[in-house]
Amino acid sequence: MKDVYQLADLSSREILDAGADKPARLAVIGHPVSHSASPAMHQAALDAQGKGIRYIRLEVEPGHVAEALQQMKQLDFIGCNVTVPHKFEVMDCCDELSEDARAMGAVNTVIFGDQTLGHNTDAPGLVRAIREDFGIDLADLKVMIVGVGGGAGRAVATQCARIGCDQIWLVNRTLEKAQDLLTELESQGGQINHLAGPGERFTAIGPEDPDIAEAAGHAELIINATSLGLRSFDRKPLPSNCIQPHHLVYDMIYNPAQTTLLSHAKSVGARTANGLSMLLHQGVLAYECWFPGDTPLEHMRKGLLGSL
Repeated sequence: MKDVYQLADLSSREILDAGADKPARLAVIGHPVSHSASPAMHQAALDAQGKGIRYIRLEVEPGHVAEALQQMKQLDFIGCNVTVPHKFEVMDCCDELSEDARAMGAVNTVIFGDQTLGHNTDAPGLVRAIREDFGIDLADLKVMIVGVGGGAGRAVATQCARIGCDQIWLVNRTLEKAQDLLTELESQGGQINHLAGPGERFTAIGPEDPDIAEAAGHAELIINATSLGLRSFDRKPLPSNCIQPHHLVYDMIYNPAQTTLLSHAKSVGARTANGLSMLLHQGVLAYECWFPGDTPLEHMRKGLLGSL
């Protein structure tokens, strides 16, 4: 068995399952994908529940997502998870999109059947994660999201709008991307709960704006959706004076577990959590899409923590 499979390995069942005692019928696709912790948590649940199948990592280069999905479907895969950079490309490869996938503008879970369905469990997974980590519902918080130019930040912002967060600050170094998202969210007023008038609920701002610290002071939850923090020498995604003791600070990065942002937030007395809980809960929701009625949470938690 391989740690990471390639597109060529999908050419036949004999090649894909060589040396394995169970057939591969679930996967995570990405580029790169070798770092993914998804197999550990999903396989733990699959084994505990006696499914008799494997969950694998599949390396897929951009431009080859449609081919990968077609070959997986031909090999009778149940579905797959989708990680960067394929969450946008995969949308065009699906026959149908769930309401969440359409709203988020991205797909992270695929379910094969007569039709290929694209779904998104990232933002609903964050809702569960915030409740577990901080004991409060995301809908009840005023939220500042840093890094809304990428798929993760956009998904979080859209979810916050959909569930009714009273105030949402959209922070991005390229301010135009934050402003475009603001306009998009305001235009969805009919689909978004408790929408206030233009400019009253959503604010687009850059991290170097002189007013960023004042804006952050009004927020209750700050979410880092940027990649800043993956390396020890990365700068913080926000100026230090933005983080105050009353804040809840959630960094979507989970490796390293303690980013520069989280270390600073702890030092000033803020409550913190990293993205491990979101990884877990989006995975649980994906598993429940493939196996409706199953409850894999504790098996997946054990598998995930055991892999770290």
